[in-house]
Amino acid sequence: MASDLETKAKEAFIDDHFELALHLYSQAIQLNPKHAELYADRAQANIKLDNLPEAVADANKAIELDPSMSKAYLRKATACMKLEEYQTAKSALETGAALAPAESRFSKLIKECEERIAEETGDLSMQTPEALAKNDVPAKEIELDKDQPNLEIEAAPPKPVYRYEFYQKPEEVVVTIFAKGTPHDCVKVDYGEQILSVAINAPGKEAYHFQPRLFAKIIPEKCRYDVLSTKVEIRLAKAEPIHWTSLEFSREVAITQRVNVSSVSASQRPSYPSSKPQRVDWDKIEAQVKKEEKDEKLDGDVALNKFFRDIYKDADEDTRRAMQKSFVESNGTVLSTNWKEVGAKKVEGSPPDGMEMKKWEY
Repeated sequence: MASDLETKAKEAFIDDHFELALHLYSQAIQLNPKHAELYADRAQANIKLDNLPEAVADANKAIELDPSMSKAYLRKATACMKLEEYQTAKSALETGAALAPAESRFSKLIKECEERIAEETGDLSMQTPEALAKNDVPAKEIELDKDQPNLEIEAAPPKPVYRYEFYQKPEEVVVTIFAKGTPHDCVKVDYGEQILSVAINAPGKEAYHFQPRLFAKIIPEKCRYDVLSTKVEIRLAKAEPIHWTSLEFSREVAITQRVNVSSVSASQRPSYPSSKPQRVDWDKIEAQVKKEEKDEKLDGDVALNKFFRDIYKDADEDTRRAMQKSFVESNGTVLSTNWKEVGAKKVEGSPPDGMEMKKWEY
């Protein structure tokens, strides 16, 4: 039965029915989960459908089941190059080349990975003259083998077996998968430059696969995981101390790109504020404020208060004393400038018409 499904999957792939091929390969894998060839071929279908993290996970599974399968390394490298994970792709290609030295595609792709890595790191010594002449050639799509009835079937996305969540620190992201009571040897975790691949095959439970393309790059050799009694805790070392707005990569999220400074013309270069202190003309500012105050049109109580302030500011000492004494003694109802009159007696309050003075008792 599994072999029949595999044959139909290959035929569907040849006819460019990649969704159908993926579905048939998945059915065959359920019947024969230890067959490495099925995972390698399903990786090929996933690549065609741009399911790149899933393709990497399938290739990793094929490598786990059969480490000598050179095409599994080729499939892994294909997906990683499309994900721009050139270091991971190069490592897979070097292993595959050692297994299949007669296969010319490995050496060609290793050279391409080295050129792309040099572009990312700015190491011009690793780039060939052709690569320097055209600095932004996209990674070539690897020609895949076409050795694969024609039914239109779409597989519904499976419901995840376990729940996960994540939190982060400046230097790392911690992913928690709540897989209670899972034996340590049933958990396998792989890391790429920007890929996390988790496989959990617990006894009596459906196999769990989690292969997100991560929000940003990580340092695989510094990542680790622990299988605890209630969960699997994965610590991802960030390549850069940036804030991840989500765990998974999304093209809708704006990513800051590096700019090649040498390619920016002088007219395009940003200008920066000078650190030299600027001289402030305080006399000019004061004159401007006075002019604004003079030109300001006031009315009501505001205009009246300004009028009395101006009188007090320009008055002599006797006038100021008269204004202060009359205002205080009359409880704010009289304001006189005549010191001879005010200084000789207590100033009585003079309430407005219709109102009366009231003395507060304490």
